[in-house]
Amino acid sequence: MKTVVVSGPESVGKTTLCLAIKEQLGAVYVPEFARTYVEQIHRNYTYEDVECIAKQQITELNNAIESNPHKEFVVMDTYLIVTKVWFLHVYDRYPRWLQTELKKAKIDLFLLLKPDIPWVYDPVRENPHIRTYLYDWYKRELDALSARYVEIEGMGKTRTQTALRAIYEL
Repeated sequence: MKTVVVSGPESVGKTTLCLAIKEQLGAVYVPEFARTYVEQIHRNYTYEDVECIAKQQITELNNAIESNPHKEFVVMDTYLIVTKVWFLHVYDRYPRWLQTELKKAKIDLFLLLKPDIPWVYDPVRENPHIRTYLYDWYKRELDALSARYVEIEGMGKTRTQTALRAIYEL
């Protein structure tokens, strides 16, 4: 089984791409947990909330892999790279266990989506004006991990086709 994580700043089409990959490849899809969590707490999130989100991301990815040994691909909408940067951007610190988890995660490919499509408002999005800054930060984190990633750009089907080509190369 190959594990693909779709990553990038807010409003770059991560969920849309994940769903397209799921449909095209019959992949197991792990939705973005952070969005669901933040929408349900009905208050400002805390450091502890973000830590809970990070732990749940690990659990959900591991469960998807273990529960679907017959599937060729698992595609996850957002993972610990984004969460680590979230910790650092908002709190200027992160739990040390998170870096250990990032290093031991068996991610075969990250698809890093460029912020080259229009930002769309929604109540849990916070950073419309720093998407490029965050994108560059995610890229530095991936480089520091020596992670395999492909930068994805363009609109609609172009984005999907580029992502699928990268996945087929696995």
